[in-house]
Amino acid sequence: MSTTTADSVERGTKSSKAPKDHKKPTAAALKGAIQLGIGYAVGNLSSKPDRDVLMQDFSMVESVFLPSEGSNLTPAHHYPDFRLKTYAPLAFRYFRELFGIKPDDYLYSMCNEPLIELTNPGASSSWFYLTSDDEFIIKTVQHKEAEFLQKLLPGYYMNLNQNPRTLLPKFYGLYCIQCSGVTVRVVVMNNVLPRAMKMHYKYDLKGSSYKRRASRKERLKSSPTFKDLDFQEMHEGLHFDPDTYSALMKTLQRDCRVLESFKIMDYSLLLGIHVSDRKQLVRANRCDSRKGQKVLYSTALESIQGNAKASEPAADDDTLGGIPAQHKDEKLLIFLGIIDILQSYRFIKKVEHSWKALVHDGDTVSVHRPGFYADRFLKFMGSIVFKKMHPLRGASSKRKKNSFYAVKSASQEFLSPLKEEKSEEKKAQSLDNLDGDFYSSSKQPDLLPRVSFEPTGNDQEDLENSEARRASSSTIALDDPLASLSGSPADSELDVYLV
Repeated sequence: MSTTTADSVERGTKSSKAPKDHKKPTAAALKGAIQLGIGYAVGNLSSKPDRDVLMQDFSMVESVFLPSEGSNLTPAHHYPDFRLKTYAPLAFRYFRELFGIKPDDYLYSMCNEPLIELTNPGASSSWFYLTSDDEFIIKTVQHKEAEFLQKLLPGYYMNLNQNPRTLLPKFYGLYCIQCSGVTVRVVVMNNVLPRAMKMHYKYDLKGSSYKRRASRKERLKSSPTFKDLDFQEMHEGLHFDPDTYSALMKTLQRDCRVLESFKIMDYSLLLGIHVSDRKQLVRANRCDSRKGQKVLYSTALESIQGNAKASEPAADDDTLGGIPAQHKDEKLLIFLGIIDILQSYRFIKKVEHSWKALVHDGDTVSVHRPGFYADRFLKFMGSIVFKKMHPLRGASSKRKKNSFYAVKSASQEFLSPLKEEKSEEKKAQSLDNLDGDFYSSSKQPDLLPRVSFEPTGNDQEDLENSEARRASSSTIALDDPLASLSGSPADSELDVYLV
């Protein structure tokens, strides 16, 4: 990486014209400049007194030049001279404080160790860097995206004050580095998928079907990121308990309506699945410096708990904030977050949707008007990806199954010629109790009374009446819809994992 030039990084940035004799910085130099610039900006901000955020703070841009030999205000460094621009510094400081990020912790995460480069599975040209403690993602953004984020900040501020628990990206800083004719704009966000937990499956889901399948090149990677059509082929839905499912869907619905109000579309749900039963692949190398999440509301489980009070994460918590789920007989931990929200439905996107609609079904392409996009996204997540489990299904099925066989056995004895005689009143009570006290009694019910019949005289009519009552009772047991649930789920089991 240190030998490559910044040409590749420029794909996620805007380049300015530089003299031909200027040597472009290496990617390693740019990473170092990013870390140094963020460290300087945060340190310089600590000298400013705390105050309420004002409307003009959202549009504020601070600029400083950092020469390699240093100056009265800036430290000396080993990178090429560069200029640092910090967008809305006071507003982002407020966001960091809202999520419980202390300046010292932020500086330690961003600047203590070299950044880790991540691959980008999406169609965008952005580059991603991860801090060594697994807390923050640094993403390069286009000029239009940075501009859109800055315009979004007042509404984002209002939304976070109302709902700090959200699956939307949590932005902690926006910076611009200009070095030797190369301009790199980066945004600092929360990390959705912790490296400390092995992700057996990763998905980028939009709720659309047009070209929503991982490429052959992506599938060859050691940890590929699949898409919507791949999910439907590999999984039959992830099951949550009713309360968790309700909290998750309410959070998604609230977040989608916020995005719709900002005319944002083409966002994705980044979904990571950890299979707890796979002991040999349970954990990746865990950083010694990491002892649970430091950032508030940053885990998936914290983000969907609504107004409930979240307990502080334990130092030895092996779930790392994953949401418990189940797929067939396997226990899962789910990590998720909404990503790529800096795409607004501008003119160019309208043109793109119109062009794609001419060659394909317009309702299936990813680019669509924000309202339709949000509805389709929620429908796909709530019916195909996430499903509600029925915790009492097994117990109820077993109870009904046993009851059915008890009635069936009693009916067979009732038909056989028996010797003991019982009164007609006792016989009627036993039959009438099949629909009521039979299920509520704490004791094992007795078999139906043994009665011998001699079809002579009026007894023939009694026999016909009892046969009718018995047929009615048997029909009730056979038509019970819960009896169909007693079958083992393994009957339709399908291997959902890649080989």
